[in-house]
Amino acid sequence: MSITQAIILGILFCFCRMGILYTWPKNIPLFGAMLIGLVLGDLPQAMIIGAAIQAIYMGVIQPGGNIPTDQVLATFIAVPIAIQSNLEPSVAVTLAVPVGLLGVLLDYIRRTVNAGWIHMADSYAEKANANGVMRAHFLYPTLSLILIYIVPVAIAIYLGPNAVNNFMDAVPDWIMSGLEVAGGVLPALGFAITISVIERGNIIPYFLFGFFIYQYASDVNAIAFALLGMFLAYLHITFTKNNNTEEGAS
Repeated sequence: MSITQAIILGILFCFCRMGILYTWPKNIPLFGAMLIGLVLGDLPQAMIIGAAIQAIYMGVIQPGGNIPTDQVLATFIAVPIAIQSNLEPSVAVTLAVPVGLLGVLLDYIRRTVNAGWIHMADSYAEKANANGVMRAHFLYPTLSLILIYIVPVAIAIYLGPNAVNNFMDAVPDWIMSGLEVAGGVLPALGFAITISVIERGNIIPYFLFGFFIYQYASDVNAIAFALLGMFLAYLHITFTKNNNTEEGAS
């Protein structure tokens, strides 16, 4: 990988993580994997790995703006490293989970630093310094994003799995143990949230059917199952539309 590609991926990560365009699905692994695949020139493999990572973050929500895990960072670190090292999607997932949880700490650092710029803007406003307010509102936070997000991500992607593994080894064991425990809960939590959203009992059999067929059909990848799910959802809506209309009319 070239340094230019690493920098581009670092900038794209910041773009996706900060949600610059709110109408784009920028903060999901599949969208990030698509961008990574386009930059690295291996879109099919990137999407396969992204689909595997997407599965463990199903149903993840951000109550009050607080993220339980940074799936964007997990995607932008795990997918490029997996492509460079020819790792299987399942191995990429094991790397994505702890990286995503460490991304939460990175987000807290960003928010803490940004709080300082707010106080600085207030101080400039009291002095009627409009230029100072603009710097505290745009320039300084942008520089912070470069130092906190773009530079570390670009370096991690460029140096590859060895640098990430060395960093992970440097993290104290008690932190990694806590992250591993929390990461083990994520898949179950994601599916539990999904089931709670479904609510309607006549849809749960589809969920159970998908779960069991995925367990026993090991030769089929996650994208094929996603397409099958879309097809079954279309059939369900099509064949139950008339029944729902008749019940509403009665």
